[in-house]
Amino acid sequence: MTTTPSTHPRRWWALGAIVACMLTLGFDGTILNVALPTMAAQLGADNSTLQLIGDSYLVVLAALMLPAGFLGDRFGRRRMLVLGLAVFLAGSLLGTLADNSSAVVAARSVMGVGAGLIFPLTMSVVPTLFAPEERAKAMGLVSAASALGLPLGPILGGLLLDHFWWGSIFLINIPLIGIAIVACLTLLPETSDPSSPKVDILTTVLTVTGLGTLVYGVNEGPGRGWSSPLVLGMLAAGVVLITALVLRERRQDRPMLDLSLLRRRGFLWNTVAAALVMFTLTGLMFVLPAYLQTVLGNDALGTGVRMMPMPLGMLVASRATSHLLSRMGPRPVICAGLAIMAAAALTGATTGVHDGYGFTAVWLALVGLGFGMAIVPAMTNALGALPRDRAGSGSGLLMTLRQVAGAIGLAILGSVIAGSYTSHLDTGHLPGPAASAAQDSVIGAHAVAAKLGDRALAHSADSAYLHGMDLALAISGVTALLALGLVAAFLPNPRPERPAATHEVVTDSAHA
Repeated sequence: MTTTPSTHPRRWWALGAIVACMLTLGFDGTILNVALPTMAAQLGADNSTLQLIGDSYLVVLAALMLPAGFLGDRFGRRRMLVLGLAVFLAGSLLGTLADNSSAVVAARSVMGVGAGLIFPLTMSVVPTLFAPEERAKAMGLVSAASALGLPLGPILGGLLLDHFWWGSIFLINIPLIGIAIVACLTLLPETSDPSSPKVDILTTVLTVTGLGTLVYGVNEGPGRGWSSPLVLGMLAAGVVLITALVLRERRQDRPMLDLSLLRRRGFLWNTVAAALVMFTLTGLMFVLPAYLQTVLGNDALGTGVRMMPMPLGMLVASRATSHLLSRMGPRPVICAGLAIMAAAALTGATTGVHDGYGFTAVWLALVGLGFGMAIVPAMTNALGALPRDRAGSGSGLLMTLRQVAGAIGLAILGSVIAGSYTSHLDTGHLPGPAASAAQDSVIGAHAVAAKLGDRALAHSADSAYLHGMDLALAISGVTALLALGLVAAFLPNPRPERPAATHEVVTDSAHA
């Protein structure tokens, strides 16, 4: 049975399955951030290892988004979405059983494989189910579901960490994933695009290795030195592999990495805005938990609760954005969101050792407000600028660039913090092993200070971390200003009309 998006009888029920998937991924992202300080203390992980735990997920996720979109187009989006959820479930089980940093990195990599299937397929299903007049509302609900996981993750994560071992943050994923799988199987119709190009193995390999080596080189720079042969080699290899990827795809008749989509101004500049917003937000989410938990002295639950101003700001943005979009179009709304994010990050960059939580709460709420105003219109209008038969490749490219920006943002800003912390920490009076432990992370320094009764070391660690955090926030603020300038100059307003679909096949087989 072939059904057009505007008449599909279960499209709003099917959206519930998509919302369940996005809620799971949104939840998982923030619960890990809150757990990082606890994992650093219990696993003895330094800053570089913590970045690797975060980046192992983001790099795999970004690298698999391109083939995932085409696998869904050719073999059925519901089928591949359920497969992605099952892989994510396996990674969560592995994380629950992990007992060292290497096992956690492996678990997060497996979860990245699952998320690499889930993200682009959920985004590409929406245009196949909803006509243009309903699509903005549907995309808004999907984005809101992802944002809703942000406040749930820290609070539930804090509760779990206060009463159970750190592996419980992975265990909580299992019932959510089970619900999402059942919802997809029972509610989501199967959709496909038989004319989609085949998955190119060489393109996939170049994507994975190029991104992996580039992010690894940035991640290892502060610890090994930016002039070390390994770091320089990894950075050079990453640039060469990504260049080879782009050149290869430009010669393909039907490429997986369809760079011709970037010729559409609406898609290009909305994608740029979404990518730079994720660069900024990823850095903010990485620096905050250690500050709230270690420098300000909150427990895991207290840290989660104190991150609430950001999702509350997103909630306010979700209420106001649709009205503003209908009156002014996407460009002024996205620009306003980026301006608010820039102001918030630059305000946060003035944080001092003696500033209390109230100061942080103000700029954190502004971050959420700006993020909500910028990301939802950017994502919605990027996909809205494409014909529906390019939904799979377009959503794959959009989500790939967005996640690449997040991975690079985490690597760069994490490296800035690590390098600044190490250079500003005073460990001259400590014996070798104690100095090494203190230099690993601010959590390690506080553990050494508590063991030795060295209050001066704790104060030095707090000051050193704040210096790196302020520098990272300043970079985030400047990045948001750069995005603002690009969007204001180049983003079309209003969004162009979408062409009619030509090749989409929708099979009503949810109950087959």
